Amino acid sequence: MTTITTLTKFIIDQQHEIPDASGDLTRILNDIGIASKFVHREVNKAGLADILGLEGTENVQGEQQKKLDVYANDQFISALKAGGQCAAIASEENEEVIILDNSISNKAKYVVAIDPLDGSSNIEVNVSIGTVFSIYKRKSEIGKPADESDLLQPGTDIVAAGYVIYGSSTMLVYTTGHGVNGFTLDPSVGLFILSHPNIRYPETGNIYSVNESNHIYFQESIKAYIQFCHEDDSNTGRPYITRYIGSMVADVHRNLLLGGIFLYPGTIKKPNGKLRLLYECKPMAYIAEQAGGKASDGSRRILEIHPDSIHQRSPFYMGPTKMVEKIEEFIRFF
Repeated sequence: MTTITTLTKFIIDQQHEIPDASGDLTRILNDIGIASKFVHREVNKAGLADILGLEGTENVQGEQQKKLDVYANDQFISALKAGGQCAAIASEENEEVIILDNSISNKAKYVVAIDPLDGSSNIEVNVSIGTVFSIYKRKSEIGKPADESDLLQPGTDIVAAGYVIYGSSTMLVYTTGHGVNGFTLDPSVGLFILSHPNIRYPETGNIYSVNESNHIYFQESIKAYIQFCHEDDSNTGRPYITRYIGSMVADVHRNLLLGGIFLYPGTIKKPNGKLRLLYECKPMAYIAEQAGGKASDGSRRILEIHPDSIHQRSPFYMGPTKMVEKIEEFIRFF
């Protein structure tokens, strides 16, 4: 008989590996899993319900918010607030840190950074989208309201990070610093089931993922690296295959399983790139390293960068270590 391991059971079983674990982190991860089920439900009936299209508002990034963006943001905030183990939340959709200032949350030990719905421009065309999150221990005094400084920590302080991908199936992939594991949602019973244990990057790969429509705005080092990817070299498996979905979660997930590098460089117009360091780059970097890979801004380890603001942006390169080191060579050379 096949043994089935649910997300809840796995989290509880792994709790002993987390220093000072008291069950609070376990409950936060479960709260995120529960909220993602509600988002999964709405994503899967998007064509039948009035949740497509624009909400009519802009988020702090100046981007038009989709109705599903707002719904996902509300679900994750509500779940984390109701759980009582989270003291503050930094979300892509909110300009300021959300301080959960009440008698229960003020005693909470953790804070959460989250992008509730990555790739929302793909909603109307039924392309995979996702959620990205990371969890930190707060630095401020327990018993008092948290503050923004609790979120402005380097990625080396992350205690857990993960993503949810809503595609042909819904998967939750996460790590607490002891390897990366993936769970697929069985909608018939409403449970996440362990389907991808101990995910590891292949040593190298033959996929590169970048928005080449920005090619004319790339720095010369990035243009040279893309040309390198195009060159025929059977010894290194080139030319590489280009695959780009426009949803970071989907691109990262494919490359993590199949072997490939994800690139979101800065451009002449936007030298710091588009991706947000706190709630997009750092959680993915944490996953990359736990899966045996690497994540960099081109010269620095992403996890060592100390953010100055919650919506700070950064160039981002993530994949098998050898592939990321190769693009770092190009950047150094130029």
